[in-house]
Amino acid sequence: MSSELNPLARRPVEQRPVRVVSAHLSMRQRLRAIWDSRELLTYLVTADIKIKYKGTALGVMWSMVAPALSIGVYFLIFQVILKNGVPDYVVMLWAGMLVWTFFSAVVVNGTGIVVQRSGIVKKVAFPREILALSTVGTALVYFVLQFIVLGVLMGVMGHAPAWGDFWLLPLAFLGLLLLASALGIVLSAVNVYFRDMQHLVEVGIFLWFWLTPVVYSFQQTVAPMLGAKGLTWIYFLNPITPVVLTFQRVLYGQTMVTATTPGHAMINVLPNWSALHYAVLDGALIAASGVALIVAIRIFGRLQGNFAEEL
Repeated sequence: MSSELNPLARRPVEQRPVRVVSAHLSMRQRLRAIWDSRELLTYLVTADIKIKYKGTALGVMWSMVAPALSIGVYFLIFQVILKNGVPDYVVMLWAGMLVWTFFSAVVVNGTGIVVQRSGIVKKVAFPREILALSTVGTALVYFVLQFIVLGVLMGVMGHAPAWGDFWLLPLAFLGLLLLASALGIVLSAVNVYFRDMQHLVEVGIFLWFWLTPVVYSFQQTVAPMLGAKGLTWIYFLNPITPVVLTFQRVLYGQTMVTATTPGHAMINVLPNWSALHYAVLDGALIAASGVALIVAIRIFGRLQGNFAEEL
């Protein structure tokens, strides 16, 4: 990696000469430039985490507070107040929140990242897509931490995942990663020209959350409402749905459970699909998200030419 793309360690950004990055690069050249800037990407992710938690007693563990509070609130509402009857509900809830927390962080933070880093954009030559990808890297660090905590919690509870289906998790996460990256990249470029986009995305993410089976059981709510009319496929137009269901299926590990409510009836909480069915859904998401990422990079390349003037 050249010294020009060194992770801002040699000279302060303000002292660097203004460089112009050509927006007219082929996809191969653009991907190559992004790959060559991986050291810068690592630096941006590390710096963001260090700055955010510098001087705090808990450090990066503060990243667990907001998700833990959300999980606590949803657990209180759905398990204690509404009495959904799902045993070990916190495991199924956390599995879904793992997916959603990563996705929403990448999309929301990615949308505003170019504007936030305007000083670097105007003065340093590097592939601007790296900025959006840095939010992916940061969210990935938090995802790993939250996954580990969930694993510890499951161990304490004595709740075993579906070990035989564990291979589905990287498949589902790859689709999630590609989709989140695509949205983060294209929205970060659009936000430079249309600053209201940041606020629209935040509202959209809030609504999207409730259209995704994170806090409620897909099989108990969505399937009965749409399945009888043959409209379940509409729900799967939401690309996050198969990822959430895959994580819940593997980590929760059960589809039929004995309810904790009086009567202890057997309830169906997750689709009783084969591992192959989940793999097909996740594979389709990977293919679609891969195309979306390529399109997003192309759109970004066309829009970045006037970034310096707009910022």
